[in-house]
Amino acid sequence: MPSPSQGAREPGLALTLFGGGARAAYQVGVLRGLGRAHPELDPSILTGISAGAINAAHLGNSEASFGAATEELEALWKGIDVDSVFETRGLALLHRAACIGMRLAIGWAPTLQPLDGMVDSTPLRRFLEASFGGQDLPGIQANIDSGRLKAIALIALRYSTGQTVSFTAGREFRNWERPLRHSVRTDLKVDHVLASAALPLFFAPVEVDGEWYGDGGVRLTAPLAPAVHLGADRVLAISTRFRPSEAEARKPRFKGPPRAAQILGNLMSATFLDVLDQDAMHLERINRLVAGMPPGERHELRPIKCLVIRPSRDIASLANEFEPKLPGTFRFLTRRWGTRRARSQELLSTILFQGDYIRRLMEVGEEDGANNADAVADLLTD
Repeated sequence: MPSPSQGAREPGLALTLFGGGARAAYQVGVLRGLGRAHPELDPSILTGISAGAINAAHLGNSEASFGAATEELEALWKGIDVDSVFETRGLALLHRAACIGMRLAIGWAPTLQPLDGMVDSTPLRRFLEASFGGQDLPGIQANIDSGRLKAIALIALRYSTGQTVSFTAGREFRNWERPLRHSVRTDLKVDHVLASAALPLFFAPVEVDGEWYGDGGVRLTAPLAPAVHLGADRVLAISTRFRPSEAEARKPRFKGPPRAAQILGNLMSATFLDVLDQDAMHLERINRLVAGMPPGERHELRPIKCLVIRPSRDIASLANEFEPKLPGTFRFLTRRWGTRRARSQELLSTILFQGDYIRRLMEVGEEDGANNADAVADLLTD
């Protein structure tokens, strides 16, 4: 894979956190398990995509040790519930759903203001600002100034151009420019976190410096690229996608024709989850190619070690256990989409910000983190 610009030669360990909505709680458990097995673990490069941007921003903003920062992150996620992510009051939610449905169907709805998302995500902004202590993230610059943090990137989609934008802060790297993706140096704020995590259609786009942004996983073809551009020679990536066996993959997840929940679930998996595995395979091919080249012919190519940790269990199927505890009106609406018809809930697991489900994901993640401690030790070995 191409190396970063000449000014970013210092090697480093990058932590890449991909999205998946509520499933990003799984990453917190993995980090906690790894932090206990490897107290010395302290990535100098962080990249966050979609809901993974919440985790990356917290780690980058915390001036505590990596282990203590993961404990703080666990406390943050334990404080999340559906009401702290979007408005769930019955009449308000029904009215919004009706307006969105009419606007999609006939281009008109009985409201003076355009509604850009299926839910009102104002509670999430309040929750994150309370968790981070305001709109600014001063700990990121403090960690950069101290040398502990080399760089951080939060990735979002600019709707007006269809380009993937990496909002970056750090030292010793140059901005990069590609036809469909580029970087922008900036002082990272909660707005950048919200922009990266704004699920398309579900959450409204977020305005940043006069432009409108949405979920960073949309159109992102190379989720590992920002870490490489920022100077990583080793990448630890945490996926929220369960990799089934061949037999499990062939087993139907529902009977009859697909409903909206099954169609949207497949679209979300293809958009937000599958691409990380593809990019990791591409990186491994490039590593083999570079290994076979004489050093003098490698130019700006270099080998990059990569480890992807993914759920050992189908965390989407766990969502069925917790769906009955959702707020009544929201549960009513999701069931109209057909969320109870499948054994694996790709869509529901993305939006199930239910406290007990979040805790269950962190438990699975912590176990997987502990089980991957040896693999991480190999990654950390030069």
